[in-house]
Amino acid sequence: MITNPKYEEALNNYHKKIADASVEDMVLNMGPQHPSTHGVLRLELITDGEIVKEVIPHIGYLHRCFEKHAESLTYQQTIPFTDRMDYLASMNNSHAFVMGVERMMGIDKDIPKRIEYIRVLVCELNRIASHLIAIGTYGIDIGAFTPFLWCFRDREHIMGMLEWASGSRMLYNYIWVGGLFYDLPVGFEERCRDFVEYFKPKMVELNQLLTDNQVFISRTANVGVLPLDVAINYGCSGPMLRASGLKWDLRRIDNYSAYPELDFDIPVGQGLMGTVGDCWDRYKVRVDEIAQSLRIVEQCLDRLQNELKRTPDFDPRAKMPRKTIPKAQDYYVRCEGAKGELGFYFIADGKSEIPTRVKSRGPSFNNLSVLPEISKGVLIADLIAIVGSIDFVLGEVDR
Repeated sequence: MITNPKYEEALNNYHKKIADASVEDMVLNMGPQHPSTHGVLRLELITDGEIVKEVIPHIGYLHRCFEKHAESLTYQQTIPFTDRMDYLASMNNSHAFVMGVERMMGIDKDIPKRIEYIRVLVCELNRIASHLIAIGTYGIDIGAFTPFLWCFRDREHIMGMLEWASGSRMLYNYIWVGGLFYDLPVGFEERCRDFVEYFKPKMVELNQLLTDNQVFISRTANVGVLPLDVAINYGCSGPMLRASGLKWDLRRIDNYSAYPELDFDIPVGQGLMGTVGDCWDRYKVRVDEIAQSLRIVEQCLDRLQNELKRTPDFDPRAKMPRKTIPKAQDYYVRCEGAKGELGFYFIADGKSEIPTRVKSRGPSFNNLSVLPEISKGVLIADLIAIVGSIDFVLGEVDR
């Protein structure tokens, strides 16, 4: 039997940690069905009373086999499976995958502007929906029940709009190679604008209830501080990285799709309530990103209702290739997903519609890997706050 030396080394290190635990220490299992682990994640804790000395994450309980699926199906057939990775922000997953295939085929410059703006519109709506879940479930982790209900109430409006556009509630299969499944329904832009006007005051209420709540601040400020150098070394991205003070957003760095033509800011952690990179900063960055996504949505609606408005002859499938066979190449594409840098690495042989190899880089995997580093010496109750502040989704960890 052939074994991987690195796996053997990691396994030996794990056994050594457990064996080195002192007589007074307890080894506790948190999960894999624990309500605060946000999925089927098992955390093995070595504790001295209430103090956490070591956290050992165990993953693999929800293995999606995405990469194997992608190597067995054509590029176009794989899109429904990208949706199942970060199933809380499915549009962003398919957007990244589709961009990679279009660039490999050399048709990325031929995509009509209306399609690009629709893609950005639905991706930003999905980003808001994902952040609402992050904020709402984080509130309930800390013990605040009302924000959870408010966030899910407002997310329901977005789910309804995306279902109207695609026919599905969570796994949309809407963004296709070369185009879209279908144009936006008539009246979508008006309904979306109504939602933006309704939602802005709701975010003000949420900030009054949770963001500025002294109990919430006490539970999250100066807890789980992630220094910038540690975040970079662990490959953290998205709100996790920006909360540590680095203004790094792939929508600006890579300038893909319609983002170069849109005006928005990149929120970063500032340590307003505690230390830069603490749990409160990670929460606040997501709150601020919702406001920026609303700005992007409004700008997309302005363009889609004026110079890029629908015409009777517009066909969102017109540029879709009959055969998706890229030239032989290795190619990596990335985008700013709701959780961070989502990337796909392709190996194409130039002969088949089925890729030779597909490797996915899920941001939640790297963000979760830093958990043991920022959880040493905290209370068990604070560990719950740290886990919630990471906002990972296990479908993206166990790709």
